[in-house]
Amino acid sequence: MENIDTDQIIPARFLKATTRDGFGKNLFRDWRYDNDSEAKPKTDFALNNPLYSGDILVAGKNFGCGSSREHAAWAILDYGFNAVVSSFFADIFKNNALNNGVLPVTVSELFLQKIFEQGNEATLSIDVEAQTIRIDATGEQESFELNPYKKTCLLNGYDDIDFLLSRREAITKFEKESA
Repeated sequence: MENIDTDQIIPARFLKATTRDGFGKNLFRDWRYDNDSEAKPKTDFALNNPLYSGDILVAGKNFGCGSSREHAAWAILDYGFNAVVSSFFADIFKNNALNNGVLPVTVSELFLQKIFEQGNEATLSIDVEAQTIRIDATGEQESFELNPYKKTCLLNGYDDIDFLLSRREAITKFEKESA
Protein backbone atom coordinates (compact mmCIF):
# COMPACT_ATOMS: atom_id res chain seq x y z
CA MET A 1 0.00 0.00 0.00
CA GLU A 2 1.02 3.59 -0.52
CA ASN A 3 0.81 6.50 1.92
CA ILE A 4 1.07 4.48 5.13
CA ASP A 5 1.11 6.96 7.97
CA THR A 6 2.46 6.52 11.47
CA ASP A 7 -1.03 6.17 12.96
CA GLN A 8 -1.56 3.11 10.75
CA ILE A 9 1.84 1.74 11.74
CA ILE A 10 1.11 2.16 15.48
CA PRO A 11 -2.27 3.63 16.44
CA ALA A 12 -2.16 6.53 18.91
CA ARG A 13 -4.09 4.63 21.59
CA PHE A 14 -1.03 2.39 22.09
CA LEU A 15 1.46 5.21 22.75
CA LYS A 16 1.26 5.09 26.53
CA ALA A 17 4.66 3.54 27.22
CA THR A 18 7.99 5.34 27.11
CA THR A 19 10.18 2.29 26.59
CA ARG A 20 10.57 0.47 23.29
CA ASP A 21 9.31 -2.90 24.44
CA GLY A 22 5.96 -4.39 23.49
CA PHE A 23 5.03 -2.19 20.56
CA GLY A 24 5.45 -4.94 17.96
CA LYS A 25 2.23 -6.67 19.01
CA ASN A 26 0.35 -3.53 17.95
CA LEU A 27 2.13 -2.96 14.64
CA PHE A 28 -0.60 -2.26 12.04
CA ARG A 29 -3.09 -3.17 14.80
CA ASP A 30 -6.22 -1.90 13.06
CA TRP A 31 -5.34 -3.76 9.87
CA ARG A 32 -4.31 -7.00 11.61
CA TYR A 33 -7.30 -7.62 13.87
CA ASP A 34 -11.10 -7.46 13.77
CA ASN A 35 -12.78 -5.40 16.45
CA ASP A 36 -9.45 -4.52 18.08
CA SER A 37 -9.16 -8.07 19.44
CA GLU A 38 -6.00 -10.14 19.10
CA ALA A 39 -8.29 -13.16 19.23
CA LYS A 40 -9.66 -12.29 15.77
CA PRO A 41 -6.80 -11.81 13.29
CA LYS A 42 -7.82 -10.75 9.78
CA THR A 43 -6.82 -13.64 7.54
CA ASP A 44 -6.34 -11.42 4.48
CA PHE A 45 -3.71 -9.18 6.09
CA ALA A 46 -0.17 -10.05 4.99
CA LEU A 47 1.45 -10.04 8.43
CA ASN A 48 -1.07 -12.62 9.65
CA ASN A 49 0.19 -15.04 6.99
CA PRO A 50 3.37 -16.96 7.93
CA LEU A 51 4.39 -16.89 4.26
CA TYR A 52 5.26 -13.22 4.76
CA SER A 53 7.72 -13.73 7.59
CA GLY A 54 11.18 -12.24 7.55
CA ASP A 55 13.10 -9.25 8.75
CA ILE A 56 12.51 -6.93 5.76
CA LEU A 57 9.21 -5.08 5.38
CA VAL A 58 8.42 -4.02 1.80
CA ALA A 59 5.99 -1.11 1.56
CA GLY A 60 4.54 1.11 -1.11
CA LYS A 61 5.52 4.71 -1.79
CA ASN A 62 5.39 7.30 1.02
CA PHE A 63 5.89 5.11 4.06
CA GLY A 64 5.88 6.71 7.51
CA CYS A 65 4.09 9.93 6.63
CA GLY A 66 1.98 11.75 9.18
CA SER A 67 2.87 12.73 12.70
CA SER A 68 6.34 12.47 14.17
CA ARG A 69 6.04 9.24 16.09
CA GLU A 70 9.20 7.49 17.20
CA HIS A 71 6.96 4.66 18.39
CA ALA A 72 6.42 3.66 14.73
CA ALA A 73 10.09 2.70 14.43
CA TRP A 74 9.91 0.98 17.83
CA ALA A 75 6.92 -1.10 16.70
CA ILE A 76 8.60 -2.14 13.46
CA LEU A 77 11.80 -3.19 15.25
CA ASP A 78 9.96 -4.91 18.12
CA TYR A 79 7.89 -6.89 15.62
CA GLY A 80 11.12 -8.23 14.12
CA PHE A 81 11.79 -6.09 11.07
CA ASN A 82 15.32 -4.72 10.69
CA ALA A 83 14.69 -2.89 7.42
CA VAL A 84 11.85 -1.25 5.51
CA VAL A 85 11.98 -0.92 1.72
CA SER A 86 10.00 1.78 -0.08
CA SER A 87 10.39 4.23 -2.96
CA PHE A 88 9.84 7.17 -0.58
CA PHE A 89 9.98 7.71 3.18
CA ALA A 90 8.78 10.69 5.16
CA ASP A 91 11.91 12.45 6.47
CA ILE A 92 10.91 12.30 10.14
CA PHE A 93 10.14 8.59 9.93
CA LYS A 94 13.40 7.93 8.11
CA ASN A 95 15.40 9.69 10.82
CA ASN A 96 13.46 7.99 13.63
CA ALA A 97 14.05 4.62 11.99
CA LEU A 98 17.79 5.19 11.64
CA ASN A 99 18.03 6.48 15.22
CA ASN A 100 16.42 3.27 16.44
CA GLY A 101 18.33 0.71 14.37
CA VAL A 102 15.82 0.20 11.55
CA LEU A 103 17.28 0.60 8.06
CA PRO A 104 15.02 2.53 5.65
CA VAL A 105 16.05 1.46 2.14
CA THR A 106 14.89 3.89 -0.53
CA VAL A 107 14.69 2.28 -3.97
CA SER A 108 13.43 3.52 -7.32
CA GLU A 109 9.76 3.01 -8.13
CA LEU A 110 10.81 0.66 -10.94
CA PHE A 111 12.88 -1.51 -8.58
CA LEU A 112 10.05 -1.55 -6.01
CA GLN A 113 7.67 -2.72 -8.74
CA LYS A 114 10.12 -5.50 -9.66
CA ILE A 115 10.11 -6.64 -6.02
CA PHE A 116 6.29 -6.77 -6.00
CA GLU A 117 6.28 -8.65 -9.31
CA GLN A 118 8.23 -11.49 -7.67
CA GLY A 119 5.13 -12.43 -5.72
CA ASN A 120 4.60 -13.79 -2.25
CA GLU A 121 7.73 -15.85 -2.01
CA ALA A 122 10.22 -13.16 -3.03
CA THR A 123 13.32 -12.82 -0.91
CA LEU A 124 15.68 -9.88 -0.71
CA SER A 125 19.22 -9.41 0.49
CA ILE A 126 20.50 -6.11 1.84
CA ASP A 127 24.20 -5.38 2.12
CA VAL A 128 24.59 -2.37 4.41
CA GLU A 129 28.36 -2.19 3.87
CA ALA A 130 28.00 -2.06 0.07
CA GLN A 131 24.70 -0.15 0.30
CA THR A 132 22.91 -2.48 -2.10
CA ILE A 133 19.64 -4.38 -2.13
CA ARG A 134 19.21 -7.49 -4.30
CA ILE A 135 16.18 -9.47 -5.46
CA ASP A 136 17.47 -12.97 -4.78
CA ALA A 137 15.48 -14.74 -7.51
CA THR A 138 16.65 -12.50 -10.33
CA GLY A 139 19.95 -11.16 -9.02
CA GLU A 140 18.83 -7.63 -9.88
CA GLN A 141 20.19 -5.10 -7.46
CA GLU A 142 20.12 -1.42 -6.76
CA SER A 143 22.24 0.88 -4.65
CA PHE A 144 20.76 3.01 -1.91
CA GLU A 145 21.99 6.08 -0.07
CA LEU A 146 22.94 5.96 3.59
CA ASN A 147 24.46 8.68 5.73
CA PRO A 148 28.04 7.57 6.60
CA TYR A 149 27.52 8.26 10.31
CA LYS A 150 24.29 6.24 10.43
CA LYS A 151 25.95 3.49 8.41
CA THR A 152 28.68 3.22 11.06
CA CYS A 153 26.05 3.11 13.78
CA LEU A 154 24.01 0.40 12.03
CA LEU A 155 27.03 -1.76 11.25
CA ASN A 156 28.23 -1.60 14.85
CA GLY A 157 24.88 -1.64 16.64
CA TYR A 158 25.50 1.85 18.04
CA ASP A 159 23.07 4.49 19.12
CA ASP A 160 24.37 8.07 19.37
CA ILE A 161 25.79 7.55 22.89
CA ASP A 162 27.48 4.27 21.93
CA PHE A 163 29.10 6.03 18.99
CA LEU A 164 30.49 8.77 21.23
CA LEU A 165 31.76 6.18 23.70
CA SER A 166 33.51 4.36 20.84
CA ARG A 167 35.35 7.61 20.09
CA ARG A 168 36.39 8.16 23.73
CA GLU A 169 40.14 7.86 23.08
CA ALA A 170 40.07 10.28 20.16
CA ILE A 171 37.99 12.73 22.18
CA THR A 172 40.33 12.52 25.16
CA LYS A 173 43.36 13.01 22.90
CA PHE A 174 41.75 16.05 21.26
CA GLU A 175 40.91 17.56 24.65
CA LYS A 176 44.50 17.13 25.87
CA GLU A 177 45.95 18.62 22.69
CA SER A 178 43.54 21.57 22.80
CA ALA A 179 44.17 22.44 26.45
